[in-house]
Amino acid sequence: MNEQRSRSVSNVYPRRWLILAVVLAAECMDLLDATVVNVAAPAIHQDLNTSSTGLQWIVGGYAFSIAVGLMTGGRLGDLYGRRRMFVIGAIGFTAASVLCGFAPSTGALITFRLLQGFAAAVMLPQGLGVIREVFPADELPKAFGVFGPVIGLAAVLGPIVGGALVDWDLAGTGWRLVFLVNLPVGLLAIVGSILLLPRTEPTHAASKLDVTGALLSGAACLALVFPLIQGREYGWPWWTYASIAASLVLFVAFGLQQRRRTALNKDPLVLTSVFTHRGFSAGLLVMLLFFAGMSGVLLTFSLFLQAHNGYTPLHTGLVFIPMSLGMAIGAGLSGAVLGKKLGRVAIQLGAVVTTAGWVLLAAIVQGGADGLDLLPGLALAGLGMGLAVAPLFDIVLAAVSDEETGSASGVLNAQQQLAGALGVAVLGTIFFDALSQGFVHALTVTLWVQVGSLIAMLLVAPLLPRWARETDAPGVVEAATESSYAVAVDG
Repeated sequence: MNEQRSRSVSNVYPRRWLILAVVLAAECMDLLDATVVNVAAPAIHQDLNTSSTGLQWIVGGYAFSIAVGLMTGGRLGDLYGRRRMFVIGAIGFTAASVLCGFAPSTGALITFRLLQGFAAAVMLPQGLGVIREVFPADELPKAFGVFGPVIGLAAVLGPIVGGALVDWDLAGTGWRLVFLVNLPVGLLAIVGSILLLPRTEPTHAASKLDVTGALLSGAACLALVFPLIQGREYGWPWWTYASIAASLVLFVAFGLQQRRRTALNKDPLVLTSVFTHRGFSAGLLVMLLFFAGMSGVLLTFSLFLQAHNGYTPLHTGLVFIPMSLGMAIGAGLSGAVLGKKLGRVAIQLGAVVTTAGWVLLAAIVQGGADGLDLLPGLALAGLGMGLAVAPLFDIVLAAVSDEETGSASGVLNAQQQLAGALGVAVLGTIFFDALSQGFVHALTVTLWVQVGSLIAMLLVAPLLPRWARETDAPGVVEAATESSYAVAVDG
């Protein structure tokens, strides 16, 4: 039966490897956009006279809008067809990239970055679904196996490409080229998706989009992120604390609304039963602590290198290579060997190694060292991040049932993006608050806060499932692929 299905799918989709290339082009386009802005941030600040709060929105707003739109984007593919939504998302992403490249002000750039994130939230979920659709079961591991090397390479090249584009300053474009470079890649993705992606019938034609759920979840995220970014600029008035409290109420309201929708036999955005599993809820907290710290440190360290050490954008991008290579090595070791042998312990080991890397970097920075002295700490931190994240998604998903895996993987991916936005908001605020005492003090404080979050992660980690599930439940392969993507994006 499986052999017949494999032959059938192969005959129907003979150009499936070209389809994979189109999906990878879209993934890499999004990945590069998430990484290059860290390197370009000082140039944006100089050119547009952007405030520190504005920089936090430009960097973190992209991840925020992906987090808000990701689950809705996946449902849109079910309702209206993956090919259609992929094309719409690719067009929106490319157009928003061009608008970012021509943004005349900080406010305009923030707006276009948010639009870019929403377009990515529509585009990205469709790609993995298309791959599962066009590849036979026996070729799926090979297809998903391509993601790791390609995305890992893009993670290494992202900061370098971003730095090179800013330094190149083609026709006086400066930082704008890091967005405009998406135009040719985006056009290729659009044309390729129109010509190659299969026309398929919606899988939930009779369902309706849960607009109320989407609005509640979006409002909850906004009520949490907005005061964390804006609070320092406004002097932390009472409404910032009220907004954070309101976000918790809105999250609860979202959960109740989703539960009621399920009871009425309507398709929810999220199966609320996933939150009843202790291991899954603990996994959400582990991911929050892990990814938030990672994204926040990367922004602040990039600002430190350029504003304090006087590095060029390209030099800054090159400094990140040891960390990216460390991630690739750690993820390879953990994914192929340690994750299977150690299970949850591989995540804990990764957290310990990452902590050691940040402690070493903090000591080097505080001691006034520079240049090559920074590389061992970055490499060690990257190695630990790779060790931790490779088995993380699969182990967290082991806490839920096979029927809940699809919904749970969507929540995990949205949580990873939200954590990135929160990391930029919280650690960015801590960094800019501490700048009054100098860049060295500000970065050191930020690194020690990151160490604290990793220690908290170690305390929560024992609540995770001990081992990843061995069955091939639908969605597990996709979640594993997304975990590699998450490393690359935040790395």
